[in-house]
Amino acid sequence: MDPNSPVVQTSEPKQQPGIVREIFSTIGVLLVALVVAIGLISFVFQSYEVDGPSMETTLQNQDRLIVWKLPRTWARITHHNYIPGRGDVIVFVESGLAQYGQDNSKQLIKRVIGLPGDHLVVQDGQITIYNAQHPSGFKPDKTLAYGSVIPFTGGNIDITLGKDQLFVCGDNRPDSLDSRTFGAINAKQIVGKLVVRVFPLNHIKKF
Repeated sequence: MDPNSPVVQTSEPKQQPGIVREIFSTIGVLLVALVVAIGLISFVFQSYEVDGPSMETTLQNQDRLIVWKLPRTWARITHHNYIPGRGDVIVFVESGLAQYGQDNSKQLIKRVIGLPGDHLVVQDGQITIYNAQHPSGFKPDKTLAYGSVIPFTGGNIDITLGKDQLFVCGDNRPDSLDSRTFGAINAKQIVGKLVVRVFPLNHIKKF
């Protein structure tokens, strides 16, 4: 053998622990992102799409909405009920709807009209509410900002709401399945409050 000839040596391929660490790091980041996303959707906010005409003309079918869940989440943590404001638009879960030709349990979006303790009367096409602040009664559809879109409210109802109860209606009163049909809802049924419409882009609106 020529002593000046180059010697070729073979060796086992070296392990690359850096690549393994990078793969596990990427998986860890993805898992954390997934957990954070699930947490946000479950407890902070969620996107919804309007299905149906019950909130027209305020909301249209297929509008995309952001619903704020944090107040409800905090109320549950502190063992209290979340009571939204009168006139707020909320998403809630209602069951027993099969008798009205709907899925038996579904999430609905309606406007809060009556609050706990209110004596609410639907008569002659309008809603009147009696409470400690208004013993002679007042008409929310006439005094609150949303009321300009409410022409007429059908039904004949006389109800006093309990301490955890709300009376909700769709803005499209002639075509809305709401508390006039299935009764008052409980605060525990609330999912969250509408805060913004994000689509269509030319109709973005804060609520």
